[in-house]
Amino acid sequence: MHLDVQDLRNFYYRSALGRAAQVSLRGRMMELWPEAKGQTVVGYGFAAPLLRPYLKDARRVIALMPGPQGVMPWPADKDNVSVLTEETLWPLETGHVDKLVLLHGLETSERASDLLEECWRVLGPGGRALFIVPNRAGLWARRDRTPFGFGRPYSPGQLETQLRKHQFLPERHLGALYHVPSAKRLWMKAGPAFENIGRRVPAMMAGGAFMVEATKLVYPPKGQIEPVRRPSAVSVLKPAAKAV
Repeated sequence: MHLDVQDLRNFYYRSALGRAAQVSLRGRMMELWPEAKGQTVVGYGFAAPLLRPYLKDARRVIALMPGPQGVMPWPADKDNVSVLTEETLWPLETGHVDKLVLLHGLETSERASDLLEECWRVLGPGGRALFIVPNRAGLWARRDRTPFGFGRPYSPGQLETQLRKHQFLPERHLGALYHVPSAKRLWMKAGPAFENIGRRVPAMMAGGAFMVEATKLVYPPKGQIEPVRRPSAVSVLKPAAKAV
């Protein structure tokens, strides 16, 4: 079930908790991808809050928003780069994306397998994808007052298995959203401290969300993941003759 774009916009741009979440997610992403000069950067779902740092130097930035979610103009102060698209039929050429970010896209999709196939299609050789999903063991997945309380939360192992099934190779992991999912003043003031502590713990001990950076496997070709079975060279023994 996709969230409405207005609800996502209100959370990330008009609430203190949403702005804190934006800072956490974007900061962690920038640790992995500090720049994208001359590259094509694409976000899917509601990844727009994370893409702003790349608007200046990237060759091209596109914010894809699925039809069931709806679309909004973005960014507000520049030429629009957001596009309303079919969930599994993106208006992008095959193999031309250098960096791909999914936020509030995979866990809310009813066709996650087909969506991952589309991600694989558009990602170029040497390109990198960043999948951001709610952590099923975290507090954020248990609160439906935030976008991370909707859809299917994942464990790191579940997401890795699904990525490998669609010929992605998981490379790096990061946790995010160590902030308590509450807008109360006490928790908001303690948020930066929790984030600093969370960044020092192992990535598998993720907070409210975790990120998996993956690359595209092009060999073996699609449809040939399973080894080809060949006839055995050993002849089948004939049954012994019955005794008379």
